[in-house]
Amino acid sequence: MVAVTGYLVQGAGIHFPGMLSIKQDISFESLSSLKPMEQWAAVPAEGKAQILLTCLIAELVTEARKPHYMKGGPMPTIVFPMIDFSGVDAETLKRRQDSELNNGRLAMIAIMSFFSAAYIPGSVPALINNPAF
Repeated sequence: MVAVTGYLVQGAGIHFPGMLSIKQDISFESLSSLKPMEQWAAVPAEGKAQILLTCLIAELVTEARKPHYMKGGPMPTIVFPMIDFSGVDAETLKRRQDSELNNGRLAMIAIMSFFSAAYIPGSVPALINNPAF
């Protein structure tokens, strides 16, 4: 869901103020005039490495906890802060969890559609002539 939101924000031209790289004279504003996939290509290798390293560290921290959350351990809190659902009845909680799961699945379909539309023109009819693709 974060990927879809990020793609839509980038496609809308919304950007941070300031410079992405002072050394290479790249501002966030200059990237906002590009399409999202072109923006990623224009990010310096050092910036991409920082993003990927941050993701790797978050993944290692959450996956290293014992017992693993897929084997009965608690859900990772570094990525998913704990929310108190004690006041929600079981039926409502199950319905909301199912809705969240379905929203996540829809977001995966959406981001793959965005990538397809960006790399294969005309592959997603609903996105034809959209300036973000």
